[in-house]
Amino acid sequence: MSVPVSLCCASLLALLALVGCSDQAQAPKSAPAKTASKPAESTAKAQEKQDAGAPKPAEPKPAEPKPAEPKPVEPAKPAEPPTSGAKLESAGKTLLDPKSAELTQTAPATFKAKFVTTKGEFVIQVNRAWAPKGADRFYNLVSNGFFDGVRFFRVVADFMVQFGIHGDPKVSAAWRGATIPDDDVVMSNRRGFVSYAMAGPGTRTTQLFINLVDNTRLDQMKFAPFGQVVEGMDVVDQIYAGYGDGPPQGAGPNQSELQKSGNAYLDANFPKLDSIGTAIIVKEKE
Repeated sequence: MSVPVSLCCASLLALLALVGCSDQAQAPKSAPAKTASKPAESTAKAQEKQDAGAPKPAEPKPAEPKPAEPKPVEPAKPAEPPTSGAKLESAGKTLLDPKSAELTQTAPATFKAKFVTTKGEFVIQVNRAWAPKGADRFYNLVSNGFFDGVRFFRVVADFMVQFGIHGDPKVSAAWRGATIPDDDVVMSNRRGFVSYAMAGPGTRTTQLFINLVDNTRLDQMKFAPFGQVVEGMDVVDQIYAGYGDGPPQGAGPNQSELQKSGNAYLDANFPKLDSIGTAIIVKEKE
């Protein structure tokens, strides 16, 4: 079955977006065979490359069927994201020092994190052996409430869902240069797997993306999955994608503006974005 030219072009543009935005961490992009798109995130300079280094949607394969249309699910009381300035300020007091002992713990060998969103709940299971440094960072971010109130600001259909820029500009600025070393790629960027957005080697910070389809081409671009959505992938499929990719590939949220103005910028210009109410580490039953 042949793939419409419009779909190929759209996927190509989306992939190019994931690999290159300044001050914007980006997720994988579908780019030409020789173009490496990467999710970006890091310092001011690194972030200028992020918009140009985030992963991009892959060129759809003619014989590869599209993912099945997700069945709508009735979320069980999705939590309302904490958007008030008071709540964000409270969370920020704990998150302003990325080097603190509370934020540099070693994660368990395996653990699960539950995300309660405006579309419902999903659970990410992490296996530290897949990507130790990425797993540790994720564990500490979730444990300290970093993702509470965070928006899914970049959603590219048939590609990925990206999030991880804090809603408080002060917190966002504190983490912009808090990079972690790269992990080897052990697992593949298949549907449901979770990786960090980046602008190049050594630029991972807090931005993540969930693969909506198999994006195995991202493996060669060094996007190292550290976890997998094991519950609620149908919820992830429903996250609002109407705004599309960010500039210059699309008219979606501008990462630089989000870094500077936080959730206020998104609320004023992109009110339909879905968000995270709470993200917590699931306690294993003894």
